[in-house]
Amino acid sequence: MLRLSLLAASFALAFSACAEAAPVPPAANTQLAREVLSQLVSTASVHSKGSTEAAQLMAKRFLDAGFAPEDVQVLAPPQEPSKGNVVIRLHGKTRDKALLYLGHLDVVEAKREDWNFDPFTLTEKDGWLYGRGTIDMLGQDAAMIASLIRLKQEGYVPERDIILALTADEEAGGNYVGAKWLVAEHRPLVDAGLVINPDAGEAAQKHGRSLYVAVETSEKIYMVFQAEATDKGGHSSRPTRANPIYRLARGLNRLSDYTFPLHLNDTTRLYFAGRSKLATGQASADMLAVSRPNPPKAVLDRLSADVETNIILRTTCVATEIQGGHAENALPQRARATIQCRVIPGESEEDTMRTLAKVLADPSLQLKPVRPSVLSPESPPAPAVLSGVQRVVGAMWPGVAVIPNMAPGASDSIYTRSGGMPTYGVDAMFDDLDDGRAHGRDERISVKVFEEEIEFTYRMMKEFSSQQ
Repeated sequence: MLRLSLLAASFALAFSACAEAAPVPPAANTQLAREVLSQLVSTASVHSKGSTEAAQLMAKRFLDAGFAPEDVQVLAPPQEPSKGNVVIRLHGKTRDKALLYLGHLDVVEAKREDWNFDPFTLTEKDGWLYGRGTIDMLGQDAAMIASLIRLKQEGYVPERDIILALTADEEAGGNYVGAKWLVAEHRPLVDAGLVINPDAGEAAQKHGRSLYVAVETSEKIYMVFQAEATDKGGHSSRPTRANPIYRLARGLNRLSDYTFPLHLNDTTRLYFAGRSKLATGQASADMLAVSRPNPPKAVLDRLSADVETNIILRTTCVATEIQGGHAENALPQRARATIQCRVIPGESEEDTMRTLAKVLADPSLQLKPVRPSVLSPESPPAPAVLSGVQRVVGAMWPGVAVIPNMAPGASDSIYTRSGGMPTYGVDAMFDDLDDGRAHGRDERISVKVFEEEIEFTYRMMKEFSSQQ
């Protein structure tokens, strides 16, 4: 707790300065990033199409920028040729383990009739850049590509190699074609002593004011279970108490009333300590209290009532799909539900399933995992990493906090972490807390934020590639 307190105190210094206009990259580099972003958006690398075209186009850009062919590789599993990945390396002075920047090339689907703009054409209007993937995460890809090319053009030689891996199918839910495949089948190409994944980062803005840059050190574990009730069925005129739909519904109703126990770790305590300085009144006091040992029950009750804080406090499981019956005039023979869990690191699949079985409280319900979960350990909130991010953020946005966090969602960081590579989600693509559009209609990012993201990525690459 003393270490956590010292780290939290160091973050407090970030709040004392006044915000200034952030620096932006040279005009030529900004133009390059815009061209890359436009090209990536128009490639429309949705799951059904794949990412090989995007990977090949980006490979050509690096080759044209002077990277050696052996340092630019496009790879796809033989059975999935459309699921291309591209890996680029800028060589350093030493043989120390590399710095890996990790991103994904694929985007979620978008329909033209749902948007005010063509989702697969980059459109600028009123200071905003619209297009599928601008915030998740083609904008960050463009920043990484432009920054690595800028370093090469400047003749920069890092202390250790910088690797950029842009992968397939992150949005598809863990298919064995992207980051997972690269770590398992091409480990030497991506092996690193430190991984930075902007997709797992968070930069928050509210009412035009940049609040914090979060350093993601862990993420909840994605687990999916199926609960199923069965019966012999029969004619609907002869109902019985064994009706699978009713039995399943009663169990799900008990799940809806259940709250998993509090489970904090080093990261989430630091997160709440940092957020307490951004909040006011009771919220500030509650966040500070929960960052300390033995928070009062009243504090936990208030924070648990807010979705955004509740999901950081504990594991959550929720029914997301339900199916039942086979005919209007027949008693159901089967009813099943999908239960989707986001589990705090350190809790196992077996423990989670036991808890679910206890909560459903019906031994006749068959409960099983839908697919194996990937257990990913926490990357400790290392002072060297946090202070390095703080130096870059402080130089660009005085007064903006740096806060460790645990992501409630999922990213490709689980594969590098489970592969033994310390991984941190860091991004400065400031998104509005009240109007986040990732995966949604008219996805966008402001021109100003995009330009600052390019400069931030460049500085981060220099900061962490200079460390041995």
